[in-house]
Amino acid sequence: MRYTRTAMSLHWLIALMLFGMFGFGLYMVELPLSPQKLKFYSYHKWAGVTVFLLVLARLAWRITHRPPALPPGMPAWQVKAAKAGHHLLYLLMVIVPLSGWLMSSAKGFQTVWFGVLPLPDLLAKDEALGEALLLTHRLLNWFFMLVVAGHVVAALKHHFIDRDGLLSRMLPGR
Repeated sequence: MRYTRTAMSLHWLIALMLFGMFGFGLYMVELPLSPQKLKFYSYHKWAGVTVFLLVLARLAWRITHRPPALPPGMPAWQVKAAKAGHHLLYLLMVIVPLSGWLMSSAKGFQTVWFGVLPLPDLLAKDEALGEALLLTHRLLNWFFMLVVAGHVVAALKHHFIDRDGLLSRMLPGR
């Protein structure tokens, strides 16, 4: 059994955006302060809000549509690890963008989605809290990248070593 087209589309769109966001985030933080860097931060925030909304859609879809069963004979520890890993991915897909939004609010930089729709600040301006949230956002992202890497490695292991069809359930066009 395979995932639905909607689940696959959301999975790969979010995955593509996350990889882009990770790379872009690492690039932009190293830039010297300039109008270009500030523009990049705006783009990063736009993409973060978009990912957040897509994740909410994905969660709504996931709640109303059961995923396919895991392969028969999969060891119990792998089943538990897969479930824990997916829960952790969903949690991080929600709290990482929220930590960025909270950080922007505390630093006094309102998030304006695509330069058109101002989002409410979640916190009052507080520079010390903003710095703490900056560190939190960065650490969460590093942890998120590790969890994503583990997810990718596990999927590839199932595909190339176990050959149990687990990855092909999420691949479009098969």
